[in-house]
Amino acid sequence: MVITDPDLIKGRDPVSVCRAAVRGGATMIQVRWKDGNPADVVELARALVAALPVPILVNDRADIALAAGAAGAHLGWEDVPLAPLRPHLPAGFLLGISVGSADEATRAGGLPADYWSAGPCFPTPTKPDAGSALGPEGFASIVRLAPEGMPVMGIGGITAANATAIITAGAAGVAVIGAVMSAQDPESAARAVAVAVHA
Repeated sequence: MVITDPDLIKGRDPVSVCRAAVRGGATMIQVRWKDGNPADVVELARALVAALPVPILVNDRADIALAAGAAGAHLGWEDVPLAPLRPHLPAGFLLGISVGSADEATRAGGLPADYWSAGPCFPTPTKPDAGSALGPEGFASIVRLAPEGMPVMGIGGITAANATAIITAGAAGVAVIGAVMSAQDPESAARAVAVAVHA
């Protein structure tokens, strides 16, 4: 999964950057635009849904995801709670939850999530408030707490150089931001991560 970041895109067209990432092997795109005007976030998400053949998720905002025709939303603990939200969503709408500790894993265990995103796996400059890095061992401990069959994605400081270690620790996949969004060539950067994931 490649996650958008308006600061890292640096004036480039986000649809073009994400299209390049998908050509390189990204299998999902998540729109993360923390301080974006909701109308602008809907417009971007709609443009990505129209342009790309992979599922588009929206960070924090299930309402924007629905308005844009996106495949789902990724939520944190300060967003709308998953349990009361789920009955109001269409069938097949994906919901992800962020898990950063054993305590959050315990809380998430009873929620109707489709996947967990666990991290930060490594130190990350794109989310300074993310908490201490788990490392592969800490990530593996969260995977062991997940309900049977729950896909757990690694996030936070993931690069082509360390993605394999997180996959080996039990990740179903990885989410990357800086490794692709900061790259001069997002297609090659995404391909390098995809190669590491499938190594």
